[in-house]
Amino acid sequence: MDPLSLAPLPLTAAAAFAALRPGRRPQAVPLLAEAAALSALALSVAAAVWLILTGPSTLTLGTGPLLLALRLDAVSAAMGLLVSFIGWIVLRYARRYIDGEAREGRFHALMLATLAAVLVLVQSASLAMLVLSFLTTGLCLRQLLLFYPERPQAQRAARKFTLVWGAGDAALAGAALLLWFAFGTADVQAIQTAAAAGLPPLAQGAAALLVLAAILKTAAFPVHGWLTEVMEAPTPVSAVLHAGVINAGGLLLIRMADVVQSSPGAMAALVMIGGLTALFGAVVMLTQSAVKTALAWSTVSQMGFLLLQCGLGLWALALLHIVAHALYKAHAFLSSGSAIQRIAAARKAGPVAVPGLRAVALAFLFAILLFTGVATAFIAMGGEKSLQALALGMILVFGVAYLVAQGLADTAPLALTLRTAAASVGAATAYFTFHTLAAALWGHAVPPAPSVGPLEWALLVLALLSFGAVAVAQSLLPHWAHHPAVAGLRVHLANGLYLNALFDRLIHSPNTNKSL
Repeated sequence: MDPLSLAPLPLTAAAAFAALRPGRRPQAVPLLAEAAALSALALSVAAAVWLILTGPSTLTLGTGPLLLALRLDAVSAAMGLLVSFIGWIVLRYARRYIDGEAREGRFHALMLATLAAVLVLVQSASLAMLVLSFLTTGLCLRQLLLFYPERPQAQRAARKFTLVWGAGDAALAGAALLLWFAFGTADVQAIQTAAAAGLPPLAQGAAALLVLAAILKTAAFPVHGWLTEVMEAPTPVSAVLHAGVINAGGLLLIRMADVVQSSPGAMAALVMIGGLTALFGAVVMLTQSAVKTALAWSTVSQMGFLLLQCGLGLWALALLHIVAHALYKAHAFLSSGSAIQRIAAARKAGPVAVPGLRAVALAFLFAILLFTGVATAFIAMGGEKSLQALALGMILVFGVAYLVAQGLADTAPLALTLRTAAASVGAATAYFTFHTLAAALWGHAVPPAPSVGPLEWALLVLALLSFGAVAVAQSLLPHWAHHPAVAGLRVHLANGLYLNALFDRLIHSPNTNKSL
Protein backbone atom coordinates (compact mmCIF):
# COMPACT_ATOMS: atom_id res chain seq x y z
CA MET A 1 0.00 0.00 0.00
CA ASP A 2 1.57 3.30 -1.10
CA PRO A 3 1.71 6.27 1.32
CA LEU A 4 -0.61 8.47 -0.77
CA SER A 5 -3.52 6.07 -0.36
CA LEU A 6 -3.09 6.50 3.41
CA ALA A 7 -3.06 10.31 3.30
CA PRO A 8 -6.87 10.74 3.62
CA LEU A 9 -6.98 8.59 6.78
CA PRO A 10 -5.61 11.10 9.36
CA LEU A 11 -7.88 13.77 7.89
CA THR A 12 -10.92 11.49 8.14
CA ALA A 13 -10.11 10.48 11.72
CA ALA A 14 -9.62 14.11 12.77
CA ALA A 15 -12.88 15.07 11.03
CA ALA A 16 -14.78 12.42 13.00
CA PHE A 17 -13.23 13.68 16.25
CA ALA A 18 -14.14 17.30 15.41
CA ALA A 19 -17.71 16.33 14.45
CA LEU A 20 -18.27 15.18 18.05
CA ARG A 21 -17.26 18.68 19.25
CA PRO A 22 -19.11 21.02 16.87
CA GLY A 23 -19.34 24.08 19.14
CA ARG A 24 -17.23 27.06 20.15
CA ARG A 25 -13.52 26.57 21.02
CA PRO A 26 -13.60 22.75 21.02
CA GLN A 27 -10.75 21.37 23.07
CA ALA A 28 -7.77 20.17 20.99
CA VAL A 29 -9.70 20.25 17.68
CA PRO A 30 -7.83 23.11 15.92
CA LEU A 31 -4.43 21.67 16.84
CA LEU A 32 -5.53 18.17 15.87
CA ALA A 33 -6.84 19.44 12.51
CA GLU A 34 -3.53 21.09 11.72
CA ALA A 35 -1.61 17.99 12.84
CA ALA A 36 -3.79 15.77 10.62
CA ALA A 37 -3.14 18.05 7.63
CA LEU A 38 0.58 17.99 8.34
CA SER A 39 0.46 14.17 8.54
CA ALA A 40 -1.28 14.05 5.14
CA LEU A 41 1.43 16.30 3.73
CA ALA A 42 4.16 14.05 5.13
CA LEU A 43 2.49 11.00 3.57
CA SER A 44 2.25 12.84 0.23
CA VAL A 45 5.96 13.63 0.34
CA ALA A 46 6.68 9.98 1.18
CA ALA A 47 4.48 8.94 -1.76
CA ALA A 48 6.52 11.08 -4.16
CA VAL A 49 9.70 9.38 -2.93
CA TRP A 50 7.97 5.98 -3.17
CA LEU A 51 7.00 6.73 -6.78
CA ILE A 52 10.57 7.62 -7.71
CA LEU A 53 11.93 4.44 -6.11
CA THR A 54 9.28 1.89 -7.14
CA GLY A 55 7.31 3.40 -10.03
CA PRO A 56 3.51 3.71 -10.45
CA SER A 57 1.22 1.38 -8.48
CA THR A 58 -2.53 0.76 -8.16
CA LEU A 59 -4.55 -0.30 -5.12
CA THR A 60 -7.82 -2.06 -6.03
CA LEU A 61 -10.89 -3.34 -4.21
CA GLY A 62 -13.77 -5.18 -5.87
CA THR A 63 -14.43 -6.00 -9.51
CA GLY A 64 -16.73 -5.10 -12.37
CA PRO A 65 -18.48 -1.71 -12.57
CA LEU A 66 -18.12 -1.25 -8.79
CA LEU A 67 -14.33 -1.52 -8.91
CA LEU A 68 -12.70 0.89 -6.44
CA ALA A 69 -9.11 1.80 -7.29
CA LEU A 70 -6.48 4.34 -6.23
CA ARG A 71 -3.41 4.97 -8.35
CA LEU A 72 -0.04 6.48 -7.51
CA ASP A 73 1.59 8.02 -10.56
CA ALA A 74 3.17 11.31 -11.59
CA VAL A 75 -0.20 13.07 -11.80
CA SER A 76 -1.65 11.86 -8.49
CA ALA A 77 1.65 12.40 -6.65
CA ALA A 78 1.82 16.04 -7.79
CA MET A 79 -1.84 16.66 -6.98
CA GLY A 80 -1.50 14.93 -3.61
CA LEU A 81 1.38 17.20 -2.67
CA LEU A 82 -0.54 20.25 -3.84
CA VAL A 83 -3.79 19.41 -2.01
CA SER A 84 -2.13 18.41 1.24
CA PHE A 85 0.17 21.46 1.26
CA ILE A 86 -2.65 23.93 0.62
CA GLY A 87 -4.85 22.08 3.11
CA TRP A 88 -2.22 22.42 5.81
CA ILE A 89 -1.74 26.13 5.11
CA VAL A 90 -5.50 26.80 5.10
CA LEU A 91 -6.12 24.91 8.35
CA ARG A 92 -3.23 26.71 9.99
CA TYR A 93 -4.75 30.01 8.86
CA ALA A 94 -8.24 28.94 9.96
CA ARG A 95 -7.09 28.11 13.48
CA ARG A 96 -7.12 31.81 14.28
CA TYR A 97 -9.57 33.01 11.64
CA ILE A 98 -12.41 30.82 12.90
CA ASP A 99 -11.49 30.99 16.59
CA GLY A 100 -14.54 31.69 18.77
CA GLU A 101 -17.18 30.98 16.10
CA ALA A 102 -20.31 29.28 17.42
CA ARG A 103 -19.77 26.31 15.06
CA GLU A 104 -15.98 26.24 15.16
CA GLY A 105 -15.71 22.46 15.64
CA ARG A 106 -18.15 21.82 12.79
CA PHE A 107 -16.05 24.03 10.49
CA HIS A 108 -12.91 22.00 11.16
CA ALA A 109 -14.80 18.74 10.68
CA LEU A 110 -16.17 19.83 7.30
CA MET A 111 -12.86 21.27 6.12
CA LEU A 112 -11.00 18.08 7.04
CA ALA A 113 -13.64 15.93 5.34
CA THR A 114 -13.45 18.07 2.18
CA LEU A 115 -9.66 17.78 2.01
CA ALA A 116 -9.88 14.01 2.53
CA ALA A 117 -12.42 13.71 -0.30
CA VAL A 118 -10.23 15.77 -2.65
CA LEU A 119 -7.19 13.63 -1.79
CA VAL A 120 -9.19 10.55 -2.76
CA LEU A 121 -10.38 12.28 -5.93
CA VAL A 122 -6.87 13.09 -7.20
CA GLN A 123 -5.80 9.44 -6.99
CA SER A 124 -9.05 7.85 -8.19
CA ALA A 125 -8.30 5.21 -10.81
CA SER A 126 -11.72 3.68 -11.46
CA LEU A 127 -15.00 5.04 -12.73
CA ALA A 128 -16.89 4.31 -9.51
CA MET A 129 -14.19 5.95 -7.39
CA LEU A 130 -14.25 9.06 -9.57
CA VAL A 131 -18.02 9.40 -9.26
CA LEU A 132 -18.06 8.76 -5.50
CA SER A 133 -15.20 11.18 -4.76
CA PHE A 134 -16.82 13.95 -6.81
CA LEU A 135 -20.14 13.37 -5.02
CA THR A 136 -18.51 13.45 -1.58
CA THR A 137 -16.49 16.56 -2.37
CA GLY A 138 -19.64 18.37 -3.51
CA LEU A 139 -21.62 17.40 -0.42
CA CYS A 140 -18.87 18.57 1.94
CA LEU A 141 -18.29 21.82 0.09
CA ARG A 142 -22.01 22.62 0.08
CA GLN A 143 -22.04 22.45 3.87
CA LEU A 144 -19.03 24.75 4.05
CA LEU A 145 -20.77 27.26 1.78
CA LEU A 146 -23.68 27.15 4.25
CA PHE A 147 -21.46 27.72 7.29
CA TYR A 148 -23.58 30.82 7.95
CA PRO A 149 -26.96 29.26 7.04
CA GLU A 150 -28.94 32.30 8.15
CA ARG A 151 -27.48 34.49 5.39
CA PRO A 152 -29.73 34.64 2.29
CA GLN A 153 -26.74 35.19 -0.03
CA ALA A 154 -25.08 32.05 1.31
CA GLN A 155 -28.30 30.10 0.73
CA ARG A 156 -28.55 31.27 -2.86
CA ALA A 157 -24.90 30.54 -3.63
CA ALA A 158 -25.16 27.07 -2.08
CA ARG A 159 -28.32 26.34 -4.06
CA LYS A 160 -26.67 27.34 -7.33
CA PHE A 161 -23.56 25.35 -6.51
CA THR A 162 -25.67 22.28 -5.73
CA LEU A 163 -27.52 22.53 -9.05
CA VAL A 164 -24.42 23.05 -11.18
CA TRP A 165 -22.14 20.61 -9.36
CA GLY A 166 -24.95 18.04 -9.19
CA ALA A 167 -25.52 18.36 -12.94
CA GLY A 168 -21.79 17.75 -13.38
CA ASP A 169 -22.06 14.64 -11.21
CA ALA A 170 -24.95 13.39 -13.36
CA ALA A 171 -22.92 13.98 -16.54
CA LEU A 172 -19.94 12.16 -15.03
CA ALA A 173 -22.11 9.22 -13.95
CA GLY A 174 -23.56 9.03 -17.46
CA ALA A 175 -20.08 9.07 -18.97
CA ALA A 176 -18.99 6.30 -16.58
CA LEU A 177 -21.90 4.08 -17.66
CA LEU A 178 -21.19 4.63 -21.36
CA LEU A 179 -17.49 3.90 -20.87
CA TRP A 180 -18.32 0.69 -19.01
CA PHE A 181 -20.61 -0.49 -21.80
CA ALA A 182 -18.14 0.60 -24.50
CA PHE A 183 -14.98 -0.98 -23.06
CA GLY A 184 -16.25 -3.55 -20.54
CA THR A 185 -13.97 -2.28 -17.77
CA ALA A 186 -14.13 0.33 -15.03
CA ASP A 187 -10.36 0.69 -14.75
CA VAL A 188 -9.36 4.16 -15.93
CA GLN A 189 -5.91 3.06 -17.08
CA ALA A 190 -7.36 0.26 -19.20
CA ILE A 191 -9.95 2.62 -20.68
CA GLN A 192 -7.24 5.12 -21.57
CA THR A 193 -5.19 2.46 -23.34
CA ALA A 194 -8.19 1.23 -25.32
CA ALA A 195 -9.35 4.78 -26.19
CA ALA A 196 -5.98 5.64 -27.71
CA ALA A 197 -6.81 3.23 -30.55
CA GLY A 198 -10.15 4.92 -31.29
CA LEU A 199 -13.58 5.43 -29.76
CA PRO A 200 -16.68 3.32 -30.42
CA PRO A 201 -19.98 5.26 -30.68
CA LEU A 202 -20.86 4.88 -26.99
CA ALA A 203 -17.45 6.21 -25.99
CA GLN A 204 -17.97 9.22 -28.27
CA GLY A 205 -21.02 10.05 -26.18
CA ALA A 206 -18.98 9.51 -23.03
CA ALA A 207 -16.37 12.01 -24.25
CA ALA A 208 -19.10 14.62 -24.75
CA LEU A 209 -20.44 13.99 -21.24
CA LEU A 210 -16.93 14.22 -19.76
CA VAL A 211 -16.51 17.64 -21.38
CA LEU A 212 -19.91 18.70 -20.07
CA ALA A 213 -18.98 17.55 -16.56
CA ALA A 214 -15.70 19.49 -16.72
CA ILE A 215 -17.45 22.65 -17.94
CA LEU A 216 -19.97 22.46 -15.09
CA LYS A 217 -17.38 21.73 -12.41
CA THR A 218 -14.98 24.48 -13.49
CA ALA A 219 -17.79 27.09 -13.45
CA ALA A 220 -17.22 27.85 -17.13
CA PHE A 221 -19.38 30.20 -19.19
CA PRO A 222 -22.40 30.39 -18.95
CA VAL A 223 -22.77 28.57 -15.57
CA HIS A 224 -20.11 30.64 -13.82
CA GLY A 225 -22.47 32.67 -11.65
CA TRP A 226 -22.35 30.63 -8.46
CA LEU A 227 -18.57 30.97 -8.21
CA THR A 228 -18.82 34.76 -7.93
CA GLU A 229 -21.40 34.57 -5.13
CA VAL A 230 -19.70 32.34 -2.55
CA MET A 231 -18.10 35.19 -0.58
CA GLU A 232 -20.51 34.72 2.33
CA ALA A 233 -18.50 31.65 3.36
CA PRO A 234 -15.39 32.12 5.55
CA THR A 235 -12.18 33.10 3.71
CA PRO A 236 -10.54 29.66 4.25
CA VAL A 237 -13.47 28.11 2.37
CA SER A 238 -12.91 30.51 -0.54
CA ALA A 239 -9.22 29.58 -0.56
CA VAL A 240 -9.95 25.83 -0.69
CA LEU A 241 -12.65 26.29 -3.32
CA HIS A 242 -10.75 28.60 -5.67
CA ALA A 243 -7.34 27.01 -5.14
CA GLY A 244 -8.40 23.37 -5.04
CA VAL A 245 -11.92 22.11 -5.67
CA ILE A 246 -12.59 24.24 -8.74
CA ASN A 247 -9.63 22.59 -10.50
CA ALA A 248 -11.30 19.17 -10.26
CA GLY A 249 -12.92 19.52 -13.68
CA GLY A 250 -9.55 20.10 -15.31
CA LEU A 251 -8.07 17.15 -13.44
CA LEU A 252 -10.93 14.97 -14.69
CA LEU A 253 -10.06 15.87 -18.28
CA ILE A 254 -6.37 15.13 -17.68
CA ARG A 255 -7.23 11.75 -16.13
CA MET A 256 -9.41 10.88 -19.14
CA ALA A 257 -7.16 12.61 -21.68
CA ASP A 258 -7.01 9.75 -24.19
CA VAL A 259 -10.81 9.47 -24.28
CA VAL A 260 -11.35 13.21 -24.71
CA GLN A 261 -8.53 13.66 -27.23
CA SER A 262 -9.90 10.88 -29.43
CA SER A 263 -13.02 12.99 -30.01
CA PRO A 264 -12.33 16.05 -32.23
CA GLY A 265 -15.73 17.49 -31.33
CA ALA A 266 -14.99 17.31 -27.62
CA MET A 267 -11.63 19.02 -28.11
CA ALA A 268 -13.21 21.75 -30.26
CA ALA A 269 -15.87 22.39 -27.61
CA LEU A 270 -13.17 22.79 -24.96
CA VAL A 271 -11.26 25.30 -27.09
CA MET A 272 -14.32 27.42 -27.88
CA ILE A 273 -15.93 27.38 -24.42
CA GLY A 274 -12.58 27.66 -22.65
CA GLY A 275 -11.44 30.58 -24.77
CA LEU A 276 -14.76 32.41 -24.37
CA THR A 277 -14.72 31.86 -20.60
CA ALA A 278 -11.12 33.07 -20.31
CA LEU A 279 -11.83 36.29 -22.21
CA PHE A 280 -15.18 36.95 -20.54
CA GLY A 281 -13.86 36.39 -17.02
CA ALA A 282 -10.76 38.55 -17.60
CA VAL A 283 -12.74 41.48 -19.00
CA VAL A 284 -15.36 41.39 -16.23
CA MET A 285 -12.64 41.09 -13.57
CA LEU A 286 -11.23 44.48 -14.63
CA THR A 287 -14.54 46.17 -13.74
CA GLN A 288 -14.80 44.81 -10.16
CA SER A 289 -14.03 46.99 -7.15
CA ALA A 290 -14.26 44.37 -4.36
CA VAL A 291 -11.04 42.39 -3.85
CA LYS A 292 -12.58 38.94 -3.35
CA THR A 293 -15.11 39.41 -6.17
CA ALA A 294 -12.29 40.36 -8.55
CA LEU A 295 -10.42 37.23 -7.43
CA ALA A 296 -13.52 35.14 -8.13
CA TRP A 297 -13.76 36.49 -11.68
CA SER A 298 -10.04 35.85 -12.05
CA THR A 299 -10.74 32.21 -11.20
CA VAL A 300 -13.46 32.08 -13.87
CA SER A 301 -10.95 33.35 -16.42
CA GLN A 302 -8.22 30.96 -15.29
CA MET A 303 -10.56 27.96 -15.47
CA GLY A 304 -11.45 28.97 -19.01
CA PHE A 305 -7.76 29.08 -19.89
CA LEU A 306 -7.36 25.64 -18.31
CA LEU A 307 -10.13 24.23 -20.52
CA LEU A 308 -8.49 25.91 -23.53
CA GLN A 309 -5.19 24.20 -22.76
CA CYS A 310 -6.94 20.84 -22.48
CA GLY A 311 -8.75 21.46 -25.77
CA LEU A 312 -5.40 22.12 -27.45
CA GLY A 313 -4.05 18.82 -26.10
CA LEU A 314 -1.42 20.50 -23.89
CA TRP A 315 -2.13 18.19 -20.96
CA ALA A 316 1.17 18.54 -19.11
CA LEU A 317 0.97 22.32 -19.35
CA ALA A 318 -2.64 22.19 -18.10
CA LEU A 319 -1.46 20.26 -15.04
CA LEU A 320 1.24 22.86 -14.42
CA HIS A 321 -1.46 25.54 -14.73
CA ILE A 322 -3.48 23.81 -11.99
CA VAL A 323 -0.46 23.79 -9.65
CA ALA A 324 0.51 27.41 -10.33
CA HIS A 325 -3.05 28.75 -10.13
CA ALA A 326 -3.79 26.85 -6.92
CA LEU A 327 -0.73 28.24 -5.14
CA TYR A 328 -1.34 31.78 -6.35
CA LYS A 329 -5.07 31.81 -5.60
CA ALA A 330 -4.69 30.31 -2.11
CA HIS A 331 -2.21 33.06 -1.25
CA ALA A 332 -4.42 35.73 -2.84
CA PHE A 333 -7.52 34.79 -0.82
CA LEU A 334 -5.71 34.25 2.47
CA SER A 335 -4.02 37.64 2.13
CA SER A 336 -7.07 39.49 0.77
CA GLY A 337 -7.96 40.90 4.19
CA SER A 338 -4.82 43.02 4.28
CA ALA A 339 -4.97 44.13 0.64
CA ILE A 340 -6.70 47.45 1.41
CA GLN A 341 -4.14 48.33 4.08
CA ARG A 342 -1.26 47.50 1.74
CA ILE A 343 -2.71 49.64 -1.04
CA ALA A 344 -3.36 52.54 1.35
CA ALA A 345 0.22 52.36 2.63
CA ALA A 346 1.77 52.16 -0.84
CA ARG A 347 3.32 55.20 -2.46
CA LYS A 348 0.80 56.81 -4.77
CA ALA A 349 1.64 56.51 -8.44
CA GLY A 350 2.14 59.54 -10.64
CA PRO A 351 0.39 60.20 -13.94
CA VAL A 352 -0.32 57.02 -15.89
CA ALA A 353 1.45 56.67 -19.22
CA VAL A 354 -1.14 56.13 -21.94
CA PRO A 355 0.20 54.44 -25.11
CA GLY A 356 -0.99 55.63 -28.49
CA LEU A 357 -1.70 53.60 -31.59
CA ARG A 358 1.96 53.79 -32.70
CA ALA A 359 3.21 52.60 -29.30
CA VAL A 360 0.74 49.71 -29.30
CA ALA A 361 1.78 48.65 -32.82
CA LEU A 362 5.46 48.78 -31.87
CA ALA A 363 4.74 46.85 -28.68
CA PHE A 364 3.03 44.02 -30.57
CA LEU A 365 5.83 43.92 -33.13
CA PHE A 366 8.44 43.78 -30.37
CA ALA A 367 6.54 41.06 -28.49
CA ILE A 368 6.15 38.90 -31.61
CA LEU A 369 9.83 39.24 -32.49
CA LEU A 370 10.79 38.45 -28.90
CA PHE A 371 8.59 35.37 -28.85
CA THR A 372 9.92 34.18 -32.20
CA GLY A 373 13.51 34.51 -31.01
CA VAL A 374 12.95 32.73 -27.68
CA ALA A 375 10.85 29.99 -29.31
CA THR A 376 13.52 29.39 -31.98
CA ALA A 377 16.19 29.09 -29.29
CA PHE A 378 14.19 26.56 -27.27
CA ILE A 379 13.25 24.50 -30.33
CA ALA A 380 16.91 24.41 -31.35
CA MET A 381 17.71 22.99 -27.91
CA GLY A 382 15.13 20.21 -28.38
CA GLY A 383 12.17 21.91 -26.70
CA GLU A 384 8.44 21.65 -27.44
CA LYS A 385 7.66 21.92 -31.16
CA SER A 386 3.88 21.40 -31.29
CA LEU A 387 1.87 24.07 -33.06
CA GLN A 388 -0.58 24.19 -30.13
CA ALA A 389 2.20 25.10 -27.69
CA LEU A 390 3.44 27.84 -30.01
CA ALA A 391 -0.10 29.20 -30.40
CA LEU A 392 -0.55 29.29 -26.64
CA GLY A 393 2.74 31.15 -26.42
CA MET A 394 1.43 33.68 -28.93
CA ILE A 395 -1.54 34.30 -26.63
CA LEU A 396 0.99 35.01 -23.89
CA VAL A 397 2.64 37.46 -26.29
CA PHE A 398 -0.53 39.56 -26.32
CA GLY A 399 -0.23 40.04 -22.57
CA VAL A 400 3.45 40.86 -22.99
CA ALA A 401 2.57 43.39 -25.71
CA TYR A 402 0.17 45.18 -23.35
CA LEU A 403 2.98 45.41 -20.81
CA VAL A 404 5.47 46.70 -23.37
CA ALA A 405 2.99 49.30 -24.64
CA GLN A 406 2.99 50.97 -21.23
CA GLY A 407 6.74 51.33 -21.43
CA LEU A 408 6.65 52.74 -24.96
CA ALA A 409 4.08 55.45 -24.21
CA ASP A 410 5.35 58.96 -24.96
CA THR A 411 5.18 60.06 -21.30
CA ALA A 412 6.71 56.88 -19.91
CA PRO A 413 10.10 57.36 -18.23
CA LEU A 414 13.09 55.44 -19.55
CA ALA A 415 13.23 53.33 -16.38
CA LEU A 416 9.69 52.06 -17.03
CA THR A 417 10.55 51.23 -20.64
CA LEU A 418 13.57 49.21 -19.57
CA ARG A 419 11.67 47.41 -16.81
CA THR A 420 8.81 46.41 -19.11
CA ALA A 421 11.28 45.17 -21.73
CA ALA A 422 13.12 43.07 -19.13
CA ALA A 423 9.85 41.71 -17.76
CA SER A 424 8.78 40.77 -21.30
CA VAL A 425 11.99 38.82 -21.92
CA GLY A 426 11.53 37.09 -18.57
CA ALA A 427 7.91 36.17 -19.33
CA ALA A 428 8.70 34.68 -22.75
CA THR A 429 11.67 32.72 -21.37
CA ALA A 430 9.67 31.51 -18.37
CA TYR A 431 6.88 30.17 -20.60
CA PHE A 432 9.16 27.82 -22.52
CA THR A 433 11.18 26.94 -19.42
CA PHE A 434 8.11 25.89 -17.48
CA HIS A 435 6.69 24.12 -20.51
CA THR A 436 9.89 22.07 -20.73
CA LEU A 437 9.70 21.33 -17.00
CA ALA A 438 6.06 20.22 -17.25
CA ALA A 439 6.88 17.90 -20.15
CA ALA A 440 9.72 16.36 -18.15
CA LEU A 441 7.54 15.79 -15.07
CA TRP A 442 4.27 14.63 -16.62
CA GLY A 443 4.80 14.21 -20.37
CA HIS A 444 5.12 10.43 -20.03
CA ALA A 445 1.81 10.22 -18.12
CA VAL A 446 -0.38 12.07 -20.65
CA PRO A 447 -0.83 11.76 -24.43
CA PRO A 448 1.09 14.10 -26.77
CA ALA A 449 -0.73 16.95 -28.46
CA PRO A 450 -2.78 15.75 -31.45
CA SER A 451 -1.85 16.51 -35.05
CA VAL A 452 -3.32 19.73 -36.43
CA GLY A 453 -6.01 19.35 -39.08
CA PRO A 454 -8.32 21.90 -40.73
CA LEU A 455 -10.62 22.12 -37.68
CA GLU A 456 -7.71 22.63 -35.34
CA TRP A 457 -6.22 25.27 -37.61
CA ALA A 458 -9.51 27.17 -37.67
CA LEU A 459 -9.81 27.05 -33.88
CA LEU A 460 -6.21 28.21 -33.37
CA VAL A 461 -6.70 31.16 -35.73
CA LEU A 462 -9.99 32.05 -34.00
CA ALA A 463 -8.36 31.93 -30.57
CA LEU A 464 -5.39 34.06 -31.66
CA LEU A 465 -7.62 36.68 -33.30
CA SER A 466 -9.92 36.84 -30.27
CA PHE A 467 -7.18 37.22 -27.67
CA GLY A 468 -5.28 39.64 -29.89
CA ALA A 469 -8.33 41.87 -30.41
CA VAL A 470 -9.00 42.02 -26.67
CA ALA A 471 -5.35 42.88 -25.95
CA VAL A 472 -5.39 45.72 -28.49
CA ALA A 473 -8.68 47.05 -27.12
CA GLN A 474 -7.33 46.95 -23.57
CA SER A 475 -4.18 48.82 -24.59
CA LEU A 476 -6.15 51.60 -26.29
CA LEU A 477 -8.99 51.75 -23.76
CA PRO A 478 -7.75 54.90 -21.93
CA HIS A 479 -8.26 56.94 -25.13
CA TRP A 480 -12.00 56.36 -25.20
CA ALA A 481 -12.75 55.22 -21.64
CA HIS A 482 -14.85 58.35 -20.96
CA HIS A 483 -17.11 57.91 -23.98
CA PRO A 484 -20.76 57.40 -22.83
CA ALA A 485 -20.99 54.12 -24.73
CA VAL A 486 -17.90 52.76 -22.96
CA ALA A 487 -19.21 53.91 -19.58
CA GLY A 488 -22.44 52.04 -20.25
CA LEU A 489 -20.57 48.94 -21.38
CA ARG A 490 -18.54 49.05 -18.17
CA VAL A 491 -21.76 48.93 -16.14
CA HIS A 492 -22.99 45.93 -18.12
CA LEU A 493 -19.66 44.15 -17.74
CA ALA A 494 -19.52 44.88 -14.01
CA ASN A 495 -22.79 42.93 -13.78
CA GLY A 496 -21.45 40.05 -15.87
CA LEU A 497 -23.79 40.98 -18.75
CA TYR A 498 -26.62 39.90 -16.40
CA LEU A 499 -26.15 36.23 -17.20
CA ASN A 500 -26.26 35.40 -13.51
CA ALA A 501 -29.61 37.18 -13.18
CA LEU A 502 -30.92 35.13 -16.09
CA PHE A 503 -29.72 31.97 -14.33
CA ASP A 504 -31.60 33.09 -11.20
CA ARG A 505 -34.79 33.32 -13.23
CA LEU A 506 -34.24 29.93 -14.83
CA ILE A 507 -33.93 28.26 -11.43
CA HIS A 508 -36.77 30.34 -9.98
CA SER A 509 -34.58 32.19 -7.49
CA PRO A 510 -35.62 35.84 -7.99
CA ASN A 511 -34.48 37.08 -4.59
CA THR A 512 -32.03 36.27 -1.81
CA ASN A 513 -34.70 35.56 0.78
CA LYS A 514 -35.74 32.25 -0.67
CA SER A 515 -34.64 29.49 1.68
CA LEU A 516 -33.22 26.17 0.76
